[in-house]
Amino acid sequence: MASTKKRNVSSAKTTERSIKIAKLNLDSKVDDILESRKHANDVFDILEGLQSEREKSVISAVNACSRLFCSLLERKELFMGKLPGEDEVLSGGYSAEEKYQIFMRHRYNSSVEMLLEHLSLGHPEVYESALCCLMKFAAAEGQHPLEDLDWTEHYSFPRHLIQAVVDRLLSKTRDNSLQISRFQEFLEMEDIRYYAMSFIRESVGRVMDKNKGAGMLLYQRNVFTIMSNISVPSQESELTNFMVKQEAKHEDWKAAKLLEHKRAFERMWLGFLKYKLPNSMYKKVLVILHDSILPHMSKPTLMIDFLTAAYEVGGAISLLALNGLFVLIHQHNLDYPDFYRKLYNLLEPSVFYVKYRARFFHLTNIFLSSSHLPVYLVAAFAKRLARLALTVPPTALLIVLPFLYNLIRRHPSCRVLIHRPSAGDEPLEDPYLMDEEDPAQCRALESSLWEIKTLQKHYHPDVAKAAMLINTPLSEKEDDIDAVLEITTFEMMERDLNQTQIKSVPLEFETATQLLKGGGDVLGQNFSLD
Repeated sequence: MASTKKRNVSSAKTTERSIKIAKLNLDSKVDDILESRKHANDVFDILEGLQSEREKSVISAVNACSRLFCSLLERKELFMGKLPGEDEVLSGGYSAEEKYQIFMRHRYNSSVEMLLEHLSLGHPEVYESALCCLMKFAAAEGQHPLEDLDWTEHYSFPRHLIQAVVDRLLSKTRDNSLQISRFQEFLEMEDIRYYAMSFIRESVGRVMDKNKGAGMLLYQRNVFTIMSNISVPSQESELTNFMVKQEAKHEDWKAAKLLEHKRAFERMWLGFLKYKLPNSMYKKVLVILHDSILPHMSKPTLMIDFLTAAYEVGGAISLLALNGLFVLIHQHNLDYPDFYRKLYNLLEPSVFYVKYRARFFHLTNIFLSSSHLPVYLVAAFAKRLARLALTVPPTALLIVLPFLYNLIRRHPSCRVLIHRPSAGDEPLEDPYLMDEEDPAQCRALESSLWEIKTLQKHYHPDVAKAAMLINTPLSEKEDDIDAVLEITTFEMMERDLNQTQIKSVPLEFETATQLLKGGGDVLGQNFSLD
């Protein structure tokens, strides 16, 4: 057994030593290639290292490629322009200098292809090294372009290389969230972010149209992951971090204009959202829409169709669509005729159990804060909440009761709901129609808030105490419901269990001594059977 362990240790040391030797060999080969062109064929040994099955060997080869080709780009020893095939070079017509540049350009393209493979299939350390190497190539190409720049729109930015990286990250068959999180560092650069947004939009249109949206869950997940990591600066003066600094007419470059960034951001999201999304992703988009998407769009009103469609879906998706609609209604004057009717129908028992409950009641409180709302509408909301209060947990009741009191404070005409006397021969039947979808037809104003009176007998003392407030005149100051929106059952139990006794319970000042001892005279005196 001991000899086996010794062999394992010795083999591990041998492997580590061989990796170090291989790394030194690769470094020396890079030096030889850069020093003399007679060693140009040594580049095949470096490329062979990229195909190794050992992770450390691959990383060493990646570092060697980075140093070699970045140096060749700086020295302008890679062929520039449309690259001829290697067979075409053999036919003649090229100088020795051009043949060397074409040869190295082909090897450079081969290394890029291998690095892209490692980007989607490699070990975390490998794909991180591959990604960093590819971005170094992109920066070097930006300073020393390999294409003839006969157009002015894109200047000297390495579009094809960045597009290849983005396309590889947007895999259709595997989750690339880890690779995308590493790529986020580069998305903070203005020019990379601008072109990446265009490439994402083109990729989504091409892939989704080709596959008709079928079986594209992994692809859509990768797209959403990279898009949700993109944010646009709020001011043009913040556009300062560029990978490639244009020497001439930098201010005319689209990537240097905030409006162009917002347009690219807007087109990217609209192109993604026009296709059918899984419900889970639908919710993720709606959660970030109001603060991570709408503020960065040049025309947020273009999201009206998406948000109104989401609002009509029902359930949790409708709840989440409220945030985006709130932004469009209050900041961009969106006119939604049936908005309050839909909001009224969202008040169902399930709304008290979803994790978005706090957000829903916060926004509903804002929507019902206007004093210009008709009385029948406010009464309908108050009555529906009161009816639901009969079946909800105590944590929700501590939200509902202050919410109802605030509605009555804002709309004094609803005070008729607090007490409605009835004649002695009048049947005790509530005229309110709970199943009516139209708040104008539910007859809430003909009813009363008898449910609050019922809650005064609730088993939880905090709920009973809150319900007792309806017996006294309500103060003009509104209750702050934000303090109770996030309260949980666990917090309520912890608070009750940790409550300290403020005052002692009053007891008999003289201790009873004969009450339970069975004395006949005592019982006879106090409990005569005659």
